[in-house]
Amino acid sequence: MRKLGLIGGTGPESTIIYYKEITDGVRRRLGRDRFPHLSIESLDVFEVLDFCRRADYDGLADYLTHGIANLAAAGAEFAAFTGITPHVVFDEVARCSPIPIISMLDTSCQYAVDRHYDRVALMGTGPTMDGDFFQRPFQAHGIDVVTPDDEDKRYIAKAIETELEYGIVRPATRKALRDIAARLAEREHAEAIVLGCTELPLAFDGIGLPVDIMDVMRIHINALIDHICDHPCDQ
Repeated sequence: MRKLGLIGGTGPESTIIYYKEITDGVRRRLGRDRFPHLSIESLDVFEVLDFCRRADYDGLADYLTHGIANLAAAGAEFAAFTGITPHVVFDEVARCSPIPIISMLDTSCQYAVDRHYDRVALMGTGPTMDGDFFQRPFQAHGIDVVTPDDEDKRYIAKAIETELEYGIVRPATRKALRDIAARLAEREHAEAIVLGCTELPLAFDGIGLPVDIMDVMRIHINALIDHICDHPCDQ
C-alpha cells in the first residue's frame, strides 16, 4: 500500500472522519484485516481563514507547503488536504510539493461530469463561495456553479466557523442550512447541492433534499482509498 499524508486540522472534525473512513475503507477494499500507514500534519483552520481574509495567499501557500514537506519527510508518497478552503492555493502548493497532492476539486468535478450535471449549487466557507477556485474546473467542463445570496452566505460561513468547526450541530442550524439548500436548488434550478466544506456533512447527515447532494469529502476519501490500494502489500 502507498503511504498517504494528510494535512489535517482544517478542521479537526473532518480530519477525524478522513482517518476513520480511510482506514476502514482500505480494510474493506482489501477484504482482510490490514490498515494503511498514514501521517497527519495537523494545521490550524483559523490560520487558514485568516490568511484568506487578509488575501495573503503567498503566506497561505507557504504555510501549507511547509506542512506538505513535513509529510514527505515522514515518508508519505502522496498527500491531500482535508479541507476545501486550502485549495485556493492548490496550484501554488502542488508546484512546490515534493510529492503528488490529490485535489478535492478534481475528484468532485469528475464526480459531477460522470453524472452529467449541468448546474450545481455550492455551499461552503466564505472564501470558497466568494472565490472562483472551486468553480474553475467545473466551468471548464461546461458545468455552471451557483452560490447563495449574500445573506445566506454569511449565515453558512458563520455556522461553519462558530459551530461545525467545533463539532457542534444545533437543530436550528441544521434546519436553517437545509432550508437554504432547498431554496437555492429551487431558485437556481440546480441538479445537486455541493457540500463544499468538509464540516457541512455534519449538518446534512440524514437530511433529505429534493435534489442530489454532492459530499465532496466522501468523494475525495474514496479517491484516496483508490490511490492507497494501487499497490497493496502481500503481507
